[in-house]
Amino acid sequence: MSDAAPDSLAHHLARRILMDGPLSVAAFMAEALGHPRFGYYMRQDPFGVSGDFTTAPEISQMFGELAGLWCVDTWARLGGPAPFHLVELGPGRGTLMQDALRAAALVPAFREAAQVHLVETSPTLRARQKETLAGTPVAWHDRLEDVPEGPTLILANEFFDALPIRQVQKTNHGWFERLIDIDPAAPTDTTAETPRFRFVLEAFGSAGARLIPTALRDAPEGSVVEVSPASQAVARLIGERLAAHPGAALVIDYGYRGGPAVGDTLQALRRHAYAPVLDAPGEADLTAHVDFAAIAAAAREGGAESFGPVDQGDWLARLGIQPRAAALKRSATATQAADIDSALARLIGPDQMGTLFKVLALASPGLGPPAGFESPDLAN
Repeated sequence: MSDAAPDSLAHHLARRILMDGPLSVAAFMAEALGHPRFGYYMRQDPFGVSGDFTTAPEISQMFGELAGLWCVDTWARLGGPAPFHLVELGPGRGTLMQDALRAAALVPAFREAAQVHLVETSPTLRARQKETLAGTPVAWHDRLEDVPEGPTLILANEFFDALPIRQVQKTNHGWFERLIDIDPAAPTDTTAETPRFRFVLEAFGSAGARLIPTALRDAPEGSVVEVSPASQAVARLIGERLAAHPGAALVIDYGYRGGPAVGDTLQALRRHAYAPVLDAPGEADLTAHVDFAAIAAAAREGGAESFGPVDQGDWLARLGIQPRAAALKRSATATQAADIDSALARLIGPDQMGTLFKVLALASPGLGPPAGFESPDLAN
């Protein structure tokens, strides 16, 4: 790749590979999503019908309202600390926080005590959040570590699925890491062509081999296993914060609950459709299924307790989403009522988000199971 190569993320990645060798999947994801100039989240608003995907808060106000009431209930169980930090990780357009605060206004003491913090690295999305939350005092941070110490409630909806993962694959010679290299059939020193990429395998050193979960080391040949050290680091940090200060966290995402699993879940979304993962980096969202057991374990290592995960549909039902939908429909037009029914089905339906998405609660020791997690079998 010549120095005069076009200025794009694909060319930047190709130059990096030529200089340093193939990239891990984690490094590719980090650049594709968060490169300061070309990263997917750094230069566009990807949410909603006109974007690439739609999250639960954009589907219906009911989702954010119930999350807000969950925060009010949890705050009361904590003894109503004042002030406290109300934190959202990866807040998108700010829609969830807007709906949560509106519902929480039913308890003025909660609203008065809440100091809102948004952990967001994208300048484009920060600007959108400022519009959505106009009139609400908000502090923005690049990292959770930058949020001041003190009692804390944390919301993380579709945050962990975008954190980088590493992939390992079982071959007849043992476990290898999946890396991303330049496709040798593509030109590497022309300014006219867009580089193409491919997956390659590289043997592990002794340090890398420790990535493979013990329970899966005897998986059959061809198996792909994903691990997310980045997700575990954030979860451990949450656990440490909740061990040091009263609080709780709510993690909502799509993934699996039963510990490490075999399977390649890395996917790209563009214009509400799946796209090839390695094509046009920076132009599509990259996500992977969340290993809730790993997140819960990391948080417990930090000192927190964990509850769940439970299916999103069950959690929303326990919090009263059906009565809330009925209340909204009483003052709705026929068209609006149909939209409410459609949104409800999307959020809780077993064939839609109701079972694909899971909800995990993390809490300070001794708090006990928060709302929606009261069943005995949902404890640690």
